[in-house]
Amino acid sequence: MQALKRLFQPKSIAVIGGGAWCAAVIEQCIKMGFEGDIWPVHPTADEVAGLSAYRDVSALPAAPDASFIGVNRVTTVEILRALAARDAGGAVCFASGFMESDAEDAEAADLQAQLLEAAGEMPILGPNCYGFINYLDGALLWPDQHGGERVESGVAILTQSSNIALNLTMQRRALPLAYVVTCGNQAQTGLAAIGEALLDDTRVTALGLHIEGVGDLRAFEALAAKARQLGKPIIALKLGQSSQARAAMLSHTASLAGGDAGAQALLARLGIPRLHDLPSFLETLKLLHVVGPLPSTRIATMSCSGGEASLSADTAHGRGVSFPPLNDRQQNDLRAALGPMVALANPLDYHTYIWRDQAAITRTLAALADPQQALTILIADFPRGDRCDTTDWACTLQAAIAARAETGQNIALLATLPELLPEDLAAELLAAGVVPLLGLPEAMTAIQAAATAQPTTPPPLLLPTPSHSDPDLVPEGEAKTWLSRFGLRVPRAKLARTVVAARAVAADIGYPVVLKGEGIAHKTEDGAVKLNLCSGQEVSDAAVAMPTNRFLIEEMIPDAVAELLIGVIKDPAHGFVLTLAAGGTLTEIMQDQASLLLPASDEMLNTALDSLRIAPLLAGYRGAPAADRAAILRAIRAVEAYVLAEAEGLEEIEINPLLCTPTDAVAADALIRRKDLLR
Repeated sequence: MQALKRLFQPKSIAVIGGGAWCAAVIEQCIKMGFEGDIWPVHPTADEVAGLSAYRDVSALPAAPDASFIGVNRVTTVEILRALAARDAGGAVCFASGFMESDAEDAEAADLQAQLLEAAGEMPILGPNCYGFINYLDGALLWPDQHGGERVESGVAILTQSSNIALNLTMQRRALPLAYVVTCGNQAQTGLAAIGEALLDDTRVTALGLHIEGVGDLRAFEALAAKARQLGKPIIALKLGQSSQARAAMLSHTASLAGGDAGAQALLARLGIPRLHDLPSFLETLKLLHVVGPLPSTRIATMSCSGGEASLSADTAHGRGVSFPPLNDRQQNDLRAALGPMVALANPLDYHTYIWRDQAAITRTLAALADPQQALTILIADFPRGDRCDTTDWACTLQAAIAARAETGQNIALLATLPELLPEDLAAELLAAGVVPLLGLPEAMTAIQAAATAQPTTPPPLLLPTPSHSDPDLVPEGEAKTWLSRFGLRVPRAKLARTVVAARAVAADIGYPVVLKGEGIAHKTEDGAVKLNLCSGQEVSDAAVAMPTNRFLIEEMIPDAVAELLIGVIKDPAHGFVLTLAAGGTLTEIMQDQASLLLPASDEMLNTALDSLRIAPLLAGYRGAPAADRAAILRAIRAVEAYVLAEAEGLEEIEINPLLCTPTDAVAADALIRRKDLLR
């Protein structure tokens, strides 16, 4: 971390190369008031951007803390070697043409290997990245324009996309940016290590990650642990929900995106809220910067319009944000502030008769604020200043500031449209400890995210093993035998290799029975499973009709109150993903599922089960008996135990359905795909 601190908080900067990119780095540092040394390096020019230039790295007066290398990829390698030899602090590799272009360029991989060898232990960002902006100290290794300004404290944003980073510096939401850092294709220094270094700066209040691929899972776990230790929240904008996004990411950075379910499970496991758009990402960071993680999603809003009150409630719906009823203290204080003509409710329409009365609005907002709420919000949309007079709206801004000072509660002023709160006014609110929220949907999303930005302490992940493209399908009977050795309850069953043998086995097990065709992955679709067979003739007829001559005959499990799916699939980027879902014929119809990574705690498993839409069936719906929750957990644990013990070569497990009865949980069907031979 000390090496990265030297890079990100430099006292001296070398800018190596010529042209507009390198001149821009120097000009930006000067403009932002960087107080350290700036040393241009150019083999022929006497000066760059008005500063005297040095011929090469060896000619510099000292080893630079941070260097921007703005030359072609081949020369970049040579300069890195020279910087490392001088014990420089670190470097930004601006050039592209390394592993991110491996598919098109046969030399790319070799050049990246040379790059890493040349850098040695010296930290580097990139290649193929813009570098970073330190708005705290005015140190910018950044070859372009930016929209930020110096701050005393703020949030750090770390992204794999230089263009997205550039755009985020242009935000007009009064979000104080402490650092904006790009990491390119992470040839050496990964996203997690950079994040740890940024969190170590006491002036950083929260960290926002724009993630394409996670990379080193252990490093990412360490990043989350550092956030817990420091009490600083992390949020993430994780891309890759669509197949097109995953394809674009792979071609862009050559990073391994993995499956979206695995990414979501990883972030949830580590207590990192996931955002899906840039405006909500920025609003969440702003909320966290001002008030930190919220204890709940309980809020109150007040506006001078019934339409805005309804819009607030509807926008919160489905986002997990709630409006608790007013308590007796709130009702008494609001009645004293507003008189008898206003209907008291949350959301509150306080009517317009107190408009322009700053003291009355302050009293009302202070009355509405309460410890039962995580946030109390005054809604105010300012008219556009270029065409309208905004004088009458100043009372709302001052009322929000006064109510915050009077109550000490978390107060926000919210514009329903982002453009209806000018940036200078948002900055004034922020300086007074009031959260300026821009955009109603973004605000409600931010509240939900800020309430889940609570880092947890999960057990270490089971790391993924090497993948195989052509795993073998383990026969169902054999799969059940192996899983049963780890505690999975399976039906009594026997194999039969002929129709006649199947009939005899069925009689031995006792009717009713289930007949399944062996060696078929999707038995239901292929007509290879028949339930509730009650005679030898029914068994014979069903066996003859199946597209196989190998059969599994099982006892029929009655009285199931629900059917579950337990699935495990290896995600090369995130580990082993456990999916719990509505099972049987409901799996595809309902798409009702929850995913988490192994190993999992009891709390994680119970939370996942309770999140399913079929959870009421498991609990006993409308007087029906409940499923045996302990038996369900034992079944899940049995699958987990198998995965932990037999991870090498394993690609997939699926139990579907797990028949959940009032007294048991039985795996009616089991599928395992793995490459190696079972031991």
